[in-house]
Amino acid sequence: MSENPHSHYIEDERILVSLTHSPLDVSEVVSSVKSPKAGAIVLFAGTTRDNFEGKAVTHLEYTSYPPLALKTMVSIAQLVKKKYNLTAITMIHRLGIVPIEEESILIAVSAPHRLAAWRAGEEALEVCKTKLEVWKLEEFEGQENGLWRANRDQATGIQDTSHGSSQYPLPSENPKDP
Repeated sequence: MSENPHSHYIEDERILVSLTHSPLDVSEVVSSVKSPKAGAIVLFAGTTRDNFEGKAVTHLEYTSYPPLALKTMVSIAQLVKKKYNLTAITMIHRLGIVPIEEESILIAVSAPHRLAAWRAGEEALEVCKTKLEVWKLEEFEGQENGLWRANRDQATGIQDTSHGSSQYPLPSENPKDP
């Protein structure tokens, strides 16, 4: 994972963040946070579901500006790791097309005790959903143009009028907002 040009590994802190176009490997991510000092490992796997608000989804497509997104991911990982005294944290987000049932994000944390691991995993995900500079295109069955939205719950979307070219999506929220 750390050989990916869109990865950042801080060895002495046991923090790994990555953006990749490849399918995500759950066992590899869990292995990346294992430690004899950890009594708990928590993994969150966000997957592409087949529907959204009653519409059939064919797939999702994610994009980002990797230098900025990686910087944000490192910041989130460092804050969560310190707050919950984690042993290790790995956060990997997939870019490009993510078919139904495949993972788009994996977050794994390890800690000496389970409660810290549970809370840290949830907080890492929630902060990623509000801060991470990743946008997704939702493609629906029977609809020519998909819907771009910030990768946040309840985010308003922008209709894709590029006719299949998703190279430069528009964020659905004010980019000046933190």
